Amino acid sequence: MIEICDWGLIDYQQAWDKQEMLFSQTIEKKMQGNKTSNYLIFCEHPHVYTLGKSGDAHNMLLNYIQLQAHDAQFVRSNRGGDITYHGPGQVVGYPIFDLANFNLGLKQYIYLMEDAVIQTIADYGIASTRLEGATGVWLDVGEPLCRKICAIGVRSSRYVTMHGFALNVNTDLSYFGHINPCGFMDKGVTSMQKELNQAIDMQEVKSKIGDYFIKAFH
Repeated sequence: MIEICDWGLIDYQQAWDKQEMLFSQTIEKKMQGNKTSNYLIFCEHPHVYTLGKSGDAHNMLLNYIQLQAHDAQFVRSNRGGDITYHGPGQVVGYPIFDLANFNLGLKQYIYLMEDAVIQTIADYGIASTRLEGATGVWLDVGEPLCRKICAIGVRSSRYVTMHGFALNVNTDLSYFGHINPCGFMDKGVTSMQKELNQAIDMQEVKSKIGDYFIKAFH
């Protein structure tokens, strides 16, 4: 059973704190031998750059004053991965899953998360795939214009997960120009809006991702 929640537009730190609470509660239940729940949380964030625990701060190309000028924050996160951007028009998903409920390991979990996004954007006519040696969902892999449309960074403890994915739907891509996205200096980023040359209904995208998550994890 997956419980789907939508936190709407929410500050990154506030969402992180709420995740940590659910994450800790799930681990505590698990350690006590009690049945655990699985949450798929959707949200959007105001402009924020987040750096994963193994990331390189040099991939953030703005200083503090420049961040303020762009109405953006910078947060060091405890997820995996390098630096990424979150902002309005981006569907952010935070699955807080007990992977034991699905008999999955972490690699399988990430694969299924990527698959749910790949199938969702395929419904809009966007062909995507994975990139060897990198997480996330990519377009035109192997071509000079290879670009990322969805970033993934997770944390897990005792096979309970938090953090998750960020799919660029109607995202202002100019904000990615101030970082080396996910540490890559030779690859671009894109959005559904850019690929289709039209704005996309965010709620419809969330609904489709939710449906594909339920299918994938059941």
